[in-house]
This record gives sequence, structure tokens and C-alpha cells, in this order.
Amino acid sequence: MFDKLQQAFWKALTPDLVPEEVKAAADSVAGLSAEIVAALGGVDNLKSQQPLALTRVRVALHDEARVDRQALSVAGVAGVMPLEGGVLHLITGLRA
Repeated sequence: MFDKLQQAFWKALTPDLVPEEVKAAADSVAGLSAEIVAALGGVDNLKSQQPLALTRVRVALHDEARVDRQALSVAGVAGVMPLEGGVLHLITGLRA
């Protein structure tokens, strides 16, 4: 909240120097890029997602068969560890 207040203050003082707030892509989910979400089968395939440590994200999926592992690799996911019940651990590095 303080960041938004500070940004509004500076925008009022220098309207041409402070850029407007960039809206997130509709296909991205908190902490996951749109490319990773698409490789996981889309937003409707995600049950939940949770960051773990600094380098991993745990995702629960409705249908694990919709995951495109090659697209995950292209999107920057270094590794995928499948668990039971449609749960995957994504090794994303410091972008998690």
C-alpha cells in the first residue's frame, strides 16, 4: 500500500516521468508467467500454485496429461518433479 501511495505522490509531482502501472497479462497467475501457465495446460487446468523456497513452485493440476514439458523448458523451467495426485514441483530458479 505504501508503494502505491508513494507512486501516486511522485506521479502527481512529475506526471510525465512516472509511467502508468503495467497491467499483468490475463493468462498469468500470481508468480507464474503466462508461458508457464500455458505449458501447464492453461489457467483452467490449475487447481492451485504455491511458491516453495526461492527456486521451486508447487502446482496442483486437474489433468496432468495436458502439461507440455518441452514448452516448460522453453519458458525457463529447469526441471519438473511429478508427485502423486497431479502435483508437480517446478524448478524455476530465482524467478519462483
